[in-house]
Amino acid sequence: MDMTEQSFIQYVSKYGNFQKRSMFGGTGLFKDDAMFALISNECVFIRGGDALDDELCTLGCEKYRHVKKQTTATVNYYDITDIFTSRDDKLDYLVQQSIEYSVSQRKFKRSSANRRLRDLPNMQLTLERMVKKAGIEDVETFVELGAAQVFSRVKQTYGSDVDVKLLWKFAGAIEGVHWKLIQEPRKRQLLLNCA
Repeated sequence: MDMTEQSFIQYVSKYGNFQKRSMFGGTGLFKDDAMFALISNECVFIRGGDALDDELCTLGCEKYRHVKKQTTATVNYYDITDIFTSRDDKLDYLVQQSIEYSVSQRKFKRSSANRRLRDLPNMQLTLERMVKKAGIEDVETFVELGAAQVFSRVKQTYGSDVDVKLLWKFAGAIEGVHWKLIQEPRKRQLLLNCA
């Protein structure tokens, strides 16, 4: 562990517990499973995002470039080595913003607001398109309406020859199980709800 890495790790400890993992040939620092900093070749990079990007650019912070054999990937991490080593007045604010942004992005990625219909059990792109064409745009609405209501809307859109298996698939998607595991009494109840 080089001196820069050691002193930055010591510095961020005031923001609570975090984890270290090897990333891009350097060390990634994580808070609540969200990476907010990267220490590589004695340089410190923090994750940008939203207004923080503009601020870091204004301060002249360069983005991290991860060089692979034939390609270079530029990621949303900005070099704050000079700001860190000079203990600039803005350091605390920038690091705090980076941590908060990283953690909130991670939470959003795991939330239902970010889930796609096709990510639910039994659903795939074709079914997602059918459901959307029937006017149901997101997972939240899909779950709120329930399998019977979704099935009825899809039937209205595509005609009455829609396979009843779709009803089981929608119910399984909401309940988090494979559609073949839905029992007969539940199937009957679903059919009654469609009538």
